[in-house]
Amino acid sequence: MNIAAKFMQKFKDYDTRQKLKGYREKAELIRKRNLEPWDEMQLQAESLRLKKEASSGTPLDELLVDAYALVCEAAKRQLGLQPYDVQIMAAIALHERFLIEQHTGEGKTLSAVMPAYLNALTGEGVHVLTFNDYLANRDAHWMGPIYRFLGLTVKSVQAGMSLSEKQEAYAADITYVTAKEAGFDYLRDTIALNEADTVHRPFHYVIVDEADSLLLDEARVPLVIAGEPGFSESDGTRFAEVARQLEQDAHYEFDEFKRNVYLNEAGSAKAEELLACGNLYESHNTYLLSSLNCALHAESLLKRDVDYIVRDGKIELIDEYTGRVAENRHLPDRLQAALTAKEGLQPSAGGKILGTITLQHFLSLYPKICGMTATAHVSAMEFEDIYALQVVQIPPNRPNIRVDHPHRIYTHKEAKFKALVHEISSVHRVGRPILIGTSSVEESDRLAEALAVAGVPCHVLNASNDAEEADIIAKAGEIGAVTVSTNMAGRGVDIRLGGGNPTQAEIVAKLGGLYVIGTHMNESVRIDNQLRGRSSRQGDPGASVFFISLEDELLLRFGINQAIRAPRQDEALEEPVLRSKIVHIQRVVMGQNFHIRKELNGYSDMVEDQRRILYEERLGILTGEKPMSPSEQRVRLFYIDEFWADHLAYVSYLRESIHLESLASRNPIDEFHVQITQAYEQISAKINSESANMLVRLGGSNDPAKWEEFGLKSPTSTRTYIISDQYIQNTRSSWTATTVLAYYIRKVFRPIFGWEKA
Repeated sequence: MNIAAKFMQKFKDYDTRQKLKGYREKAELIRKRNLEPWDEMQLQAESLRLKKEASSGTPLDELLVDAYALVCEAAKRQLGLQPYDVQIMAAIALHERFLIEQHTGEGKTLSAVMPAYLNALTGEGVHVLTFNDYLANRDAHWMGPIYRFLGLTVKSVQAGMSLSEKQEAYAADITYVTAKEAGFDYLRDTIALNEADTVHRPFHYVIVDEADSLLLDEARVPLVIAGEPGFSESDGTRFAEVARQLEQDAHYEFDEFKRNVYLNEAGSAKAEELLACGNLYESHNTYLLSSLNCALHAESLLKRDVDYIVRDGKIELIDEYTGRVAENRHLPDRLQAALTAKEGLQPSAGGKILGTITLQHFLSLYPKICGMTATAHVSAMEFEDIYALQVVQIPPNRPNIRVDHPHRIYTHKEAKFKALVHEISSVHRVGRPILIGTSSVEESDRLAEALAVAGVPCHVLNASNDAEEADIIAKAGEIGAVTVSTNMAGRGVDIRLGGGNPTQAEIVAKLGGLYVIGTHMNESVRIDNQLRGRSSRQGDPGASVFFISLEDELLLRFGINQAIRAPRQDEALEEPVLRSKIVHIQRVVMGQNFHIRKELNGYSDMVEDQRRILYEERLGILTGEKPMSPSEQRVRLFYIDEFWADHLAYVSYLRESIHLESLASRNPIDEFHVQITQAYEQISAKINSESANMLVRLGGSNDPAKWEEFGLKSPTSTRTYIISDQYIQNTRSSWTATTVLAYYIRKVFRPIFGWEKA
């Protein structure tokens, strides 16, 4: 670390210490506001007073001490919970719009109640964004008595609610909802033709739970609202058959990070022969080239039981960060079709996309944002760069006494696997509970089979049996429990020693607590830390260790096996330098992913800017800010939506092919900006022209029946889904030397030298 970096770190550490000192002093003031002698009427009258003060414009900072003292007393009376000082400190930081890092089991849910209550006093509404529907419902019910006792309303939003139920939930003072459902509801609002059909009110203050997952891991995920899909006569099978006849190295190769696949010269020739299409790189063959690349990607890079599972005749994608089935998620249309063809399943048309927004852009609609998670510090720079959010580490209520053992590194996978089975068997004999975090469904099933052979019974938790998650996790801390899981057990789960039985918990504590074993190193340190964090909650004993081999995908990518050149052996390597190199690799990959996310912002940010300009005009029409007749209002809203949907289709097409521009010595992002700007500038004229024509046809009629007759209506039904954008994200001009050579030979030199096929 250079001198400037060290100085900056010391400054930040000093700044954090000063902040925490100030929070402790304020927490003491809150404690001194002893409200225990007050009766219920006095407490509720105090809440009413605070609400009036906030409504009349008194700064919330001046009401914080009184408000937090009130919540602490209400929590004690209603739920029997007495917030710790560190929870109050976290609550102060949340109000000050920081991202707090609080250890697992430290009570983030209760910490969030204080700033939620304080900011809801203005009557503008507060959203608490959770990781899933279950948590939204649980937290609203669990913390609800505190809010209601103090005179505020609280609701949770669940997928599948009716319009009126959602309107009621969003009208509450505090609304618990998943980030995705809130985003989908916003998209539904953006295509509503009547203000009465919208659910959101203006955004105000948001608390993001599991903030690192939502703000970083899933920030670029596009939420989509589309028309209903129909049956598709997809030709994906044709491309799948061609892809299967192409051989790695002979016909195609991967980019340096094995995230994308490209034809070489021999592969291009073979594909042209199989498709009978002539020069594959001619502009009229762009669709063929893109579809074939998708088929190659599906065939060679997407692995069943690693990236997806097939259940009930459908592709279900697996979230790489959580190991769970990513509900309601699709790949971009052509890649989804290619994967469906690979598995021999029935294809379906995607349905016209009517609106889309990334989680990052949706969250930026809130004027005031804060968040909480157990793992934020290692990505502090990224939070500050993208969201202007600073991370504050809150000390634990009880010291964390978990023992994190050094990584055990093996020369090859089989040696690692044998050592894993031996370690699990040895620890299991004494009855200590073990949680094993694996990399995929495939690996978790294989390990479970090996443990069964070794006489070690275990529970398996992965995307194939996610319905059993709650039951499996409830038993994971019991004496003798062995739980083999994907990253599903790494976030949002609370494993209690002894399964919550005090007698068992005492025995397990004497055995050393929950023993967490990782079978691989994740790209992000945060994901590793999430797994470690399942152990040693609230000062419990525990331990963690990661088993790694030089043949693991992440290490192969960086050629560590070539650099080390250790002879194959069954014993773990004892080289401290190797451990530091592996930690360095993880930091490099996190840095690369950070820069990829920043680069990708260049594609979606301009589209979002365009959407906001158009939506501001649309909202003005919808809410009656602009004087218009009912028919004029309906017509203009309809054509804004129509031409925006067409624009999104064009943007999608450009995104799938824009990386070709790099071969013509043009910057893909610059070229993308030029083309979508030109397209966007034409939208206004199209809206004006079509609106004028339709108004003439309507003859100024304000009869809704006539509007319906002329097709001026919302889609009969819509669906919402999430696009796993990984494929599109990684087509960012990572063309290899042979790919470029193939392109130029077939696109440029063949016509010059008369090499075109007859």
